Amino acid sequence: MATRPISPEDHERVAAAIRAAETRTDGEIYCVVAHASDGYFFPAAFMATAGILIVSLAVGYGLEALWLSIRLPHFVMAQLLALACVLALLWALPGLRIHLVPRRLRYQAAHANAIKQFLARNVHRTTARTGVLVFVSIAERYAEVVADSGIDAKVGQHVWDGVVRDLTAQAGDDRLADGFVKAIESVGAVLAEHFPVTSGDTNELDDHLVEI
Repeated sequence: MATRPISPEDHERVAAAIRAAETRTDGEIYCVVAHASDGYFFPAAFMATAGILIVSLAVGYGLEALWLSIRLPHFVMAQLLALACVLALLWALPGLRIHLVPRRLRYQAAHANAIKQFLARNVHRTTARTGVLVFVSIAERYAEVVADSGIDAKVGQHVWDGVVRDLTAQAGDDRLADGFVKAIESVGAVLAEHFPVTSGDTNELDDHLVEI
């Protein structure tokens, strides 16, 4: 996914896209990009510990097969030393941790963060419950569109899945801002179809990309 920093110009492009989309709908669009959704120290430490135990078993059986022996205290000390070195490495190099965590757990963390942002940014508190969050978590290579209940009643999940596919494809080409702009245009078109703008419409959420 994207590695290039999001520039002030990119932020302005996304904000302009939100403002343009919301001129045609009573719905609200909110965008959040997270650099990572978790620190992953403990999941990575668990996976590393499990790996060391598995390797230790293999080494133990290998030594026995070769008619070699090692004193148990020395073997345990070697395990503890290996574990200490790995944990120190994980602590010193946060970017390494995520590579030890299964994709399913990474996606769970990113999804949980998307829901957290949806609630924390008050996307669920629009008058007609027509708020939509466009969320990306870069480290996990994850994107999600979270729609409030007023929209979910009229728009199927397959629509948002298509938006996410386009967004992740653009982000994968290091064009995250372009992906957000296209996603906003797509979401705006859906909202305009089901919730066209009315004379009493007010802007209930900030029109900018939040970077966390």
